[in-house]
Amino acid sequence: MANLEPEKRTLLNHHKEKHFTAGEVIRDIIIGVSDGLTVPFALAAGLSGANAPSSIVLTAGLAEVAAGAISMGLGGNFYGESDRYLAARSEADHYSRELRREQEEIVAVPDTEAAEVAEILAEYGIEPHEYAPVVAALRKRPQAWLDFMMNLVRVSVDRDVRVYICRFELGLEKPDPRRAVQSALTIAIAYIIGGLVPLVPYMFIARAQDAVIASVIVTLIALLLFGFAKGHFTGSRPFISALQTALIGAIASAAAFGIARAVQT
Repeated sequence: MANLEPEKRTLLNHHKEKHFTAGEVIRDIIIGVSDGLTVPFALAAGLSGANAPSSIVLTAGLAEVAAGAISMGLGGNFYGESDRYLAARSEADHYSRELRREQEEIVAVPDTEAAEVAEILAEYGIEPHEYAPVVAALRKRPQAWLDFMMNLVRVSVDRDVRVYICRFELGLEKPDPRRAVQSALTIAIAYIIGGLVPLVPYMFIARAQDAVIASVIVTLIALLLFGFAKGHFTGSRPFISALQTALIGAIASAAAFGIARAVQT
């Protein structure tokens, strides 16, 4: 436990931070449901536009949901984010490599590492006589020094341009070893739940041209609700988020339906 003055410890004990801490899980759910609602919806609309019977639309839709869940969980992309399972595994491996490297550098070149700390603190306008005790105190505590270096901002100076590479020197947080599997499963399950929504009407309506109308209504309502919830959890304006999410789904399905119709004619 950190050594703090009694009055500061009292203040901290009476101050409870109320932050939302389930960000990773919510992000995974958003990734899964977002694509799950949109992709099968567009596929079903496209097949309906091609005059395929409901049985074919449902079969193709379920196959896409299964493939999509696997793809999103193990090998999909979302706004440039590489697959969640492999990315999480790579993150853990990267953290371990950087941790070992920092441990070696603290032992092999302690003066250089101390100079890096001093340089970074100086970039915040801290004077040498102010940061010198901090650097000296860290050198006496190897583990604390290592933790500090794994979270300390490194500033690269290229001519007169300072580039902040990452938060603190490496900006790395120790990854949860269970995170990879949890993330993959969360995304896959969320994708399946979202993907089944536009397919439900095809389970009960034999004629695809009629089922697609019900699918559009049901899916747009789901997209509005999902968009509202997404905006609420991510700090965006819920109503704007709801409209944007529904608009994206509507455009995707309309494009697929229109292209199928055009090809048929």
